[in-house]
Amino acid sequence: MSDSSEVPLRELNQQTSRVMARVQAGETVTITKDGVPIGDIVPRGLPLGRPAYPFRTDPMGPLDLPDLGGPELTDDEIDATLRGMGSADV
Repeated sequence: MSDSSEVPLRELNQQTSRVMARVQAGETVTITKDGVPIGDIVPRGLPLGRPAYPFRTDPMGPLDLPDLGGPELTDDEIDATLRGMGSADV
């Protein structure tokens, strides 16, 4: 038995028990839709590949902000301006 195989989404829908039995036996199954991989089902306890985060986790480094010619504001002035934004009493 191969360690990894592709299964179309339709087959997963129609034969879920059989596909899951293969996973239980140690096989990693890649689910495809229209021939394009969309996800993997891996046996519990196996180390996963690269984790998928819903947000960036890599450092972006220093920001290079352009000078737009506006006034120089302190952090307190910026906080005071933003604090009033979105309030109902505008």
